[in-house]
Amino acid sequence: MNMSRSRGRTPRTLRVAALAVLLTTGAFTPSASADSARTETPVGTSGGVTETVVRVKAPLPASFGARPAACDWLSYLRYRSSSGPASSADADRVLVAQPGILEGAGAFDSVARNTVTRAAEQGTHIEFWALDRRSNCLEDRTGIASGDQHTAVDYYYRGKQVQGRTFAGFVGNDKLGWMAKLGIEQTVRDEYTLLTAELPDQGVRKDKVLCGGHSLGGVITGYFATADFDGDPATTADAGHNQCAGYFALDTTVSTSLGDLSGSIPDDTNLPDVGLGYGVVQAGLDSGLLPRSLSAPVLLNPETMTLLAIAGVGALQNPGGEADLPSYLPANTNIEATNRFLFSKDTATFLTGSPAVKDFRLTNEAILGSLMDDQSVPLAFLQSSVGFFDGGPITDKNFPVANGSSSQPGLFGTEYKAIPAEPHGPLYTWRDYDRVGDPDDPGYRSSDGTPFTAAGKEVTDIQELARSMAAQPLDFTEQYFPTKLVTDLELATSPQVKRLVVHPDGLTANPTLTVLAGDGLLAGRAPADLHPVVADGYQHLDVLTAAPVQNNGRAEPVSTALTEFARTPR
Repeated sequence: MNMSRSRGRTPRTLRVAALAVLLTTGAFTPSASADSARTETPVGTSGGVTETVVRVKAPLPASFGARPAACDWLSYLRYRSSSGPASSADADRVLVAQPGILEGAGAFDSVARNTVTRAAEQGTHIEFWALDRRSNCLEDRTGIASGDQHTAVDYYYRGKQVQGRTFAGFVGNDKLGWMAKLGIEQTVRDEYTLLTAELPDQGVRKDKVLCGGHSLGGVITGYFATADFDGDPATTADAGHNQCAGYFALDTTVSTSLGDLSGSIPDDTNLPDVGLGYGVVQAGLDSGLLPRSLSAPVLLNPETMTLLAIAGVGALQNPGGEADLPSYLPANTNIEATNRFLFSKDTATFLTGSPAVKDFRLTNEAILGSLMDDQSVPLAFLQSSVGFFDGGPITDKNFPVANGSSSQPGLFGTEYKAIPAEPHGPLYTWRDYDRVGDPDDPGYRSSDGTPFTAAGKEVTDIQELARSMAAQPLDFTEQYFPTKLVTDLELATSPQVKRLVVHPDGLTANPTLTVLAGDGLLAGRAPADLHPVVADGYQHLDVLTAAPVQNNGRAEPVSTALTEFARTPR
């Protein structure tokens, strides 16, 4: 191992052991208020961080129509220092994070832990609340929670029961009528409802809460900051900016525009044509003629996003074992198209389906890496930097765009893509982020001689990523993202949305920390006057998933910046 980069890192065996403790340890019993309007359930305690899942009852207005009972609750993952105060109001700071597009609370797991830990080391007790959007109430984690990959596949795709429960199926558009009204107005209202329920004293909120988010979460934070929640602009104690002491933006900006997030929404999603106007789009959502949740034919739909979590289960369950997931999955058009899109080295392979992913020998970690690493997955907003393939010859992946192409759109990023070269050959393993560049690293290169990766571009531990995806009670991804949330933001100049920006000066009413991924969606495009902290080598998801100690031996920069921001007196 390259000792110049390993200084201070926890040995891999101890990291995996710590994950096992996290999965099995409950620090205290679930609690609920007398009227059962709030529950708090332990997830685990590890490394001085206590995690719970909190649910607060917050019924939607009757005008939303019929919906599952679970959708009248708001949920978040609460991370706090185990040695700190038990009450959120007594914490030094509370960071409240809105997720990005197609993203759930589980995606914040690593950055939340890293930030809480780093602050505690400096004598500051902060909490990190990773919010779940209300629509995540539709997800069923039963199969994933089993901790067994075959059990999960059987539950979601073969109708087999787990603990007496049968999967009801992925929810169709006809069952999502209530989501036709779930746009930006209700989303920011939900954050306000949660904050006022959990921290009733407005003075405490204004003094201690830092509001922010990742990707689309920055825009949601912008609308929250400019909102008025009592209907009277003259009374400002309820104004969004007066619920926060500051704002933070993770590979995004705190704004009321989608302009900074180009490339975050694939062109082939079922997003309606907003040129039709607000009224027509809303009528289409209400009637069901337009899709009420955002999806795409491959990868970005409830069925295939469930596969990401199942891959995470395998990586936790048996990291170095040879994967049988590709052959164990049922054969259907959706899964087949997704596998071809992700694992085809060129157009011919995509069209013929040969060789297929099941023709390669891959470990469970290599399967997860193939699905999430920036040298493999094409879509930039899904990319993290978790290491690289190992164990056999590697070749260029020139689909859907060619390596080295100067015209690669932002949607696909700019990193060279790679894929195993030999079907029915060696067992391909996964070289974790902290072993890239070690003396035994083969140093794989593209056909034009360009190195596929380097130590400075690998920042996320694949086991921590697997934990975030497979071992959280709230999902890493968002299977049912409200279409209206995007159409509202794309129609920001319409009177129906424009009226929500009641206090425009709320955007600048509090100090803001902007942290950008050096190779992320906003690389080189963020306004200079934001004075952003740039995490070199990071992709869009790395700002959430990066390991606490990096390959240069230094502390992870995103959580370091968040800690410093939280510790700064207001």
